[in-house]
Amino acid sequence: MSSFGTGLRALRRAAGLTIEQLAQASGVSGRAISDMERGHSRAPQTRTLAALATGLGLDPAQLRDLEESAQEQRTRSTADGPRLCELPRAVTDFVGRAAELALVRRHVVETGDRGPAPVVVVHGQAGLGKTAFAVRLAGSLQAAFPDGQFYLDLRGTDADPVSVGDALVRLLRALEVSPRRIAESNEERSSQLRAVLATRRCLLVLDNAANEAQVRPLLPGDGRGMAVVTSRRVLGGLEGVLRLPLAPFAPDESAELLGAIAAQAHGPGVGRVADLCGHLPLALRIAGTRLATRPAWTVDHLVGRLADADRRLAALSLGDAGVATAFALSHAQLSEPARTLFRRLAHVPGVCFTPEITAVLAGIGPDDALDGLEELVELGLIMPEPESVVRYRFHDLIRLYAAERLRNEEPPGVRAETRQRLDRWLLETAIVAGRWFEPGYGALPADYHGLVPLASVDEAGEWLQAEADNWLGALRAAAADGQHQLVVDVAGAMHWFSDSMVFWSGWYEVYGLSRAAAAALPDRLQEVTHLNYFSWAATHAARRPEEGAETAMRAYALAVEIGDVKEQAWALTYAGTGWRFAGRLEQSLDAYRRAQALADAAGDHDGYVQHFQGLGLLLAALGRPLEALEMFASTSRAVETRPVSPQPAVLALAGSHTFAGEVLADLGRWEEARQQAELALPLIGRGSDNSLLGQVHLTLGRVRCALGETETARDALTRALELLDGSQYRKGIEIARTQLAALNA
Repeated sequence: MSSFGTGLRALRRAAGLTIEQLAQASGVSGRAISDMERGHSRAPQTRTLAALATGLGLDPAQLRDLEESAQEQRTRSTADGPRLCELPRAVTDFVGRAAELALVRRHVVETGDRGPAPVVVVHGQAGLGKTAFAVRLAGSLQAAFPDGQFYLDLRGTDADPVSVGDALVRLLRALEVSPRRIAESNEERSSQLRAVLATRRCLLVLDNAANEAQVRPLLPGDGRGMAVVTSRRVLGGLEGVLRLPLAPFAPDESAELLGAIAAQAHGPGVGRVADLCGHLPLALRIAGTRLATRPAWTVDHLVGRLADADRRLAALSLGDAGVATAFALSHAQLSEPARTLFRRLAHVPGVCFTPEITAVLAGIGPDDALDGLEELVELGLIMPEPESVVRYRFHDLIRLYAAERLRNEEPPGVRAETRQRLDRWLLETAIVAGRWFEPGYGALPADYHGLVPLASVDEAGEWLQAEADNWLGALRAAAADGQHQLVVDVAGAMHWFSDSMVFWSGWYEVYGLSRAAAAALPDRLQEVTHLNYFSWAATHAARRPEEGAETAMRAYALAVEIGDVKEQAWALTYAGTGWRFAGRLEQSLDAYRRAQALADAAGDHDGYVQHFQGLGLLLAALGRPLEALEMFASTSRAVETRPVSPQPAVLALAGSHTFAGEVLADLGRWEEARQQAELALPLIGRGSDNSLLGQVHLTLGRVRCALGETETARDALTRALELLDGSQYRKGIEIARTQLAALNA
């Protein structure tokens, strides 16, 4: 029997109490008191001692003697052997996660001692520092859990994770339950664990959980304890828990960690290192350690080592730690179909992918593809795209790992066939979607049975915008493969749709590829057409108006040579637009007038009505607002009297009402400006660019400011700034900022 146990028994007997009476008076279980007296458990923590002292009615001197005896027993126990389930060593250079730590601390305070003990599930992909976070959290909560903090690695990513029975025994032993008293069945052990934790302020860190079934029996019930569970899985089956998904570091956190590890980690190159590490804490730690252990290296030297994508994962390995090794543990838990799906997603040319893209890659149905994607999400190998329920993405380093698996596990012929199948599907779908916007089509083909719903112009536009990086990647591959007519067909199908995202930089590449492809084909009309399209892209997407005008005039000369009046008109239109953006207004005005006359002569009614917008904008820029308003009004008359196709008519009317509202606002004709803006609103969104909607909100904001409608003016101006971001409408952006500043002053 320990001296502490002997002393406790003597004090109990001196007070004339049985074990049961002391248990009732102190709130400490009779079994725990019996174990203490017989030396079958370690000395109690401070709160338990205080409860015993109250039950025994000890004076301060007696309590002090009892505390000293307990401390002596703790010291002897530590010297006699290792304490079970000790927390691992905390990292000394821990950075970031301030918001997450604060959230959990607040949750603990709000939960208090009422009801079930709080459980926090920290989850996310490999390498995010979940264990380091949990240990840091435990350290910050030490004062709240004076009866002990216990750590157990459940080895959830191993081939043979810790069994529930073994985990329960280890925790019960760590909590000083005598081995002779540990129950035989797991159900009884789980009940024992909850009973012990109910009377103590203990924190359990259950690290690297395999699944819900492994961790559920280890959780505290009602009481003053707490559990922090880490897992690569979401553990969605656990009820009533606080889920805390960890994300890669923010750039400043990445830089702070690199600087804490390596003295030479400073300067502009640090940001590049962080980017190449994907802001993943494990990768950053390895990169920083490589730098710290090689004093002769500079940050630029490290950047050079990491820049080679094929060797980056190898460079992010050091000793027994490695990014690829961490990913491999998650990969090993996938089902075989999910492994196939995982590696083939490396074929996706863009950043994001959907169940439909996944289905094409794996040769399965979209529902099966969705199930496979969710399995990858569950193991942290892909991430759901924020604000989307059907889009997913890789972390950059996991994409490299998937590509490595693809090279190692599939022969070249299979890889080529799979990528070609995806590219072909992307481009064929892009053509169908793009033709919704073309005057000659404007509908879904009767024989369309594709994976993607494209039953309306809105659905078609949404798909083209969402998958722009993917179909552009497929277009690059087709161009590299010499599929010239396919490249031309895809780019041609995008012509009218392109007005929906005018300032997307990708158009410069799309029409650069189609211009080169058309030049390699014998059809000279296609060459002229795609020269014109490239001119438009140079002016709008690349913001190279002089190049746009020069290209358009080359197209004009070729159109004259082959005698195509319609393309001559379009060439002069694009030249006029380039000159307008370049500030050559009189030259632009002449080109627009000639272009409209040629479009009229060619019977190109769809093109004819578009010219009023350019002419109106030019006249406004030349200080002739009333003539500009007449041009905008002419659009409506032309649409009513000419056989204009539906989509070009919508585009022309949306633009004319938008620009008329802007000119009327400049003139201070506020109610007329409001009327034009409200006419434009229902037309925008049906094939118009976001910047057009931004201009409408700007006009409404200006009108409301002038008429004293302060709150709605602020909303409209804020929305205008959001929509105009990235556009060329610098004047409008400055007006919105100035008026907002005045409202907020």
